[in-house]
Parts: sequence; C-alpha cells; structure tokens
Amino acid sequence: MSNKWVVGLYILPAFLLISIFIFIPLLLSGYYGLMDWDGIGAMKYIGMENYFNAIRDGLFWESALHSFLLALFSTVSLIVYLAISLVLASKIKGSNVLRKIYLIPMLLSSVAIAQLWIKVFNPSNGILNSILAFFGVENPPAWLAEPNVVLYAIFIPILWQYAGFYILIYYAALKNIPESIVEAARIDGATPLQIAYKIKLPLIMGVVKVTIVLAVVGSLKYFDLIYVMTGGGPNGASEVMASYMYKLAFSSNDFGYGSAIGFLLLLITLVVTVIVRKVTASKEELQY
Repeated sequence: MSNKWVVGLYILPAFLLISIFIFIPLLLSGYYGLMDWDGIGAMKYIGMENYFNAIRDGLFWESALHSFLLALFSTVSLIVYLAISLVLASKIKGSNVLRKIYLIPMLLSSVAIAQLWIKVFNPSNGILNSILAFFGVENPPAWLAEPNVVLYAIFIPILWQYAGFYILIYYAALKNIPESIVEAARIDGATPLQIAYKIKLPLIMGVVKVTIVLAVVGSLKYFDLIYVMTGGGPNGASEVMASYMYKLAFSSNDFGYGSAIGFLLLLITLVVTVIVRKVTASKEELQY
C-alpha cells in the first residue's frame, strides 16, 4: 500500500471501465444536450437552448412530479417492508417459505411483471375488477386508461417488484443483531414491540438510511415497467422523467433535447441524493 504506483495499477482497470461505461457517456449526454440533433445526421450547436427549453417545459416538470411521487411512495413503503422483515426475523413458523415467496418478484423480468399486471388491471376480465364486482362494486375503473388513477395503479406493481429486495436487506441486517442483546431486553421485561422499536430498529438504522437513498434514486430514474404498461399514457398521466427522455430521443428523434433532459435527470438525482443523505445523516451510529 505504500507504493502508489502499485495502488494505481490495481485501480486502473476499474477506473477505465467506469470511465468508458459511466463517466464518458454522462459527459457526452451533457454535450449532446447543446446540439440540435436527430441522432443520425449532422449536429448543430445551439448552446443552452435545449436546457432552457426543458426548464420551461411543463411536460418535463409534470413527469418530474410523477417521479417524485413514486419516490415518496417507495420511501413510505419501506415501513411495510421493515415490518415484514421484523416478523420474518422473529422465528415464526413458515418464515423460510414466506421469505422465498417474497423474493419471487425479483426473479421475474420487468417485462414479465408488466404483462402480468396488465392482465390484473384489465377492465373487462382482470382479476382485480372481478373481485370488486364480486363485492358489489359497480363500474370499477379502467385502471390503466383513466388519467386520475393510472399513476397510482402503476405504483402497485413497482412496489411489489422490489419488495423482496428490501425485505432481504432488512432481514439480513436483523439477523446480524446478537441474540444476547434481544434476550437481555426480554429478561428486563421488554415487549416484542419495544424490542423492535427501541432495540432492533436503532441498531439497523444505518441500513435503513441506505435503503432510503436506494429507493429515492431508483424511483427517480425508473423507466422499464412504466414504459411497457402504459408508455407514459394516457396523455402523459403516467409519464416519468426517464420515459419522457426516451420518447424525445428515440420516438420524436430529438436526440439533443432528449440528452438535455437526461442530463438534467442526472443533476436532479444527484441533488436529491445529497439532500436525502444530509437529512438522514446522524453524528453517531449505534454499535453492537
């Protein structure tokens, strides 16, 4: 470690890969945002016009609002995932089977999940409306066709898709807590709820903070399932920043404007990440 040339040699392969696949494309995206370009023909330099147009673009800010709503719902859903993990880690009967069931959505591709939930939300013969009709609900909504409900309908499969991922992270963190600490709390007369809230939760708070960042960042750049299920429709009601960027660049052949939107998405995500880390930061971390 004292030889900096050796250290640099070990770092070089990873640095080259990160530069080629991450840093250079990011810089090129910002550069293309300065151009009037259809992605194929000659580029025309127009300066910051694309970025100024994005700032004035109401559709962009509407899609940004949808992305932030998804980030909010994803963050709140972490409470549910944590509660499930606490139950699974408490050695209940069948916890091993339940843990494997929760992981099933992680094994499916986003396209498969989208097709599955399109069938669930089908207004005429989907399972959801069939259940509502069974309980006497008249005129159940067309979930993916009504602007007022489509965004929240899409949030359901997105949160379901990543439930197993966060449950697994929380479960692993909870299982790393020494049993002696929990047993000492039981001997002192602590209830299961008090153990969960005052013992286990503070000890895994570092992991919880990491998952909050992951949930927010992942939501802001989410794309695939929304694009497959609705394509951002109807009339942009389920459009998010990533799908709006894709439409501009590859459907409208406005690659320069799409690149500008993509670069702004990067900047917004970086700023939000810094804010989230500042908000969730603490001076002390409990150790065990």
